[in-house]
Amino acid sequence: MENKYAGILFLPYHVPALPAGRGRANYAAQFSPFAALAGYEGIVRETERYTEYRPEIDESEKMRIGWKLKLILAKADEKHEITVTYFVADPFKPGGAYVTSKGAVKSFDGYRGVVVFTDGTEIPAEDILALDADITDAADGL
Repeated sequence: MENKYAGILFLPYHVPALPAGRGRANYAAQFSPFAALAGYEGIVRETERYTEYRPEIDESEKMRIGWKLKLILAKADEKHEITVTYFVADPFKPGGAYVTSKGAVKSFDGYRGVVVFTDGTEIPAEDILALDADITDAADGL
């Protein structure tokens, strides 16, 4: 049986030339992979990001923090430096992070329940987990 393609089977193959001024690497760049799901990588990174859960503070610790805060506010004009550890909720997913700030207390906004530092930092009193200052050493025995 005769092959119907025998006449063209061994003809030379023509290889087209690349366009002028374009290297092989640049020519192949148009076929590089693309993100089929836009934003997917960002969502995966956000899911991997670790957040801590908000701790539950017992009533005695809340009272201790309240007494310390009252002592600090009573002497706010002396500008004692304090260290406050508080919880900041994550805006994108459940949980959040513990943050520690140092500074002098300027005032307490009773309407909003916010401690205001001299540098403008505002910390909600309900989010305070620990409060430390030299003037509150007497309250540690409570």
